[in-house]
This record gives sequence, structure tokens and C-alpha cells, in this order.
Amino acid sequence: MNTDEYLNKIIESVIDQDEAMVGKSVEEALNADIDPMVIINDGLTESLKKVGDLFAEEILFLPELIGCGEIVTNVMKKIEDKLKGDDSITKKGLMLIATVKGDVHDIGKNLVVLLMGASGYDVVDLGKDVPANTIVEKINELNPDIVALSALLSTTMPGQKNTIQAIEEAGIRKKIKIMVGGAPVTRAWAEEIGADGYAEDASTAVVEADRIMGIS
Repeated sequence: MNTDEYLNKIIESVIDQDEAMVGKSVEEALNADIDPMVIINDGLTESLKKVGDLFAEEILFLPELIGCGEIVTNVMKKIEDKLKGDDSITKKGLMLIATVKGDVHDIGKNLVVLLMGASGYDVVDLGKDVPANTIVEKINELNPDIVALSALLSTTMPGQKNTIQAIEEAGIRKKIKIMVGGAPVTRAWAEEIGADGYAEDASTAVVEADRIMGIS
């Protein structure tokens, strides 16, 4: 099979919610020496985009959407070791990442964590539904270079704004860079709430993080 055939098999298996077949298809792609990043970006991430489209068209429903996300998260563990950088990779900085208060979705965030770690960033994942005051406390404790805030729902996007306001009120805004992302988030929203950067998906998060850090 060629690369596209391997990737299409992964995508179809995710949509079918066949976790065993997704795992098998990913393993086959790895054994065929397909770049793990290609499997993530053009296979697993693309499958979630297609699932999202099917959800929007009411062909799939919320249980299926959640199920597909869980499958992708579980299968990602199969390729995590392939993506872990070795000790020779120059460390770029420390990122603190969280899904904001009120939002319990973490599929996209988990992909960002994996890709950022593979590209040379140390990442501390605070998880989902994280209050602004907790993020402020962790900034003071860990002194990260970047704080990444995720929101998957339009109703939880204000949590990103509230968190940035809490950071400003704590007097620590100037010492960090902030980037935001999530399905409903836009660059215009990022600019409106005073974020330094915006990533439309996990595959562009590393590029944006490098940009705001001044890394060419």
C-alpha cells in the first residue's frame, strides 16, 4: 500500500469507532516506515476533523464524537515513544498547558502536549476544567515560558479571557507568552483577549510556539 492508503485506513477505522483496527492500522503504517508525524497530522488528526464534520452534519452524535476522541487518545500512546526526542535535542522552553474552567474536553490538548514534547519543549499538563487561580499559582511556582489555554466549546471560550485577566491582575503577564487554541477559537479572538499567539490545531501549535518564542 502507498502512504495515502495507510492513512485512509486509519481515518476510516476511527470513524467506524473500531479501536482495534485503528491500532493495527497505525502499527502497519509505522512498520511501513511512514513518518509518525505524518500519521498524526494526516491520519489521526485528520480523522478527528472528519468526525467533527460528521457531528456538525448530525450524521454522528455526541457519544460517537467522544468515543472517537477516546480511541485516538488511546492509540496515540502507541506512537508516543516514536516521537520522544532524544537527549541531543535542544530544549526550547517550558510550556504550561490547560483546558480552561468549565471545559472537560482534552483531546486536542493531549495532541498538543505530545507534539510539543517531541519538538523540544518541556510540557506541564494541568489537565481539563482548570480554574484561573490554579493556573496563576502554577505560573508562580514553575515560571514557564509559555502558557497555552485550550477551549473546545464556544461557551467556554470566556474562560481563556478570564484566565488572561487573572494573570494580568496577578502582575505576572509580562514574564510569559500566552497562546490559545481550540475548535471555536479564532485569531481575532486571540487578539481581542490579549493572547500572544493562536494555533488552529495541534499540528500548527509547535510552529506558533516557536514564533512567539522567537525561535526560527
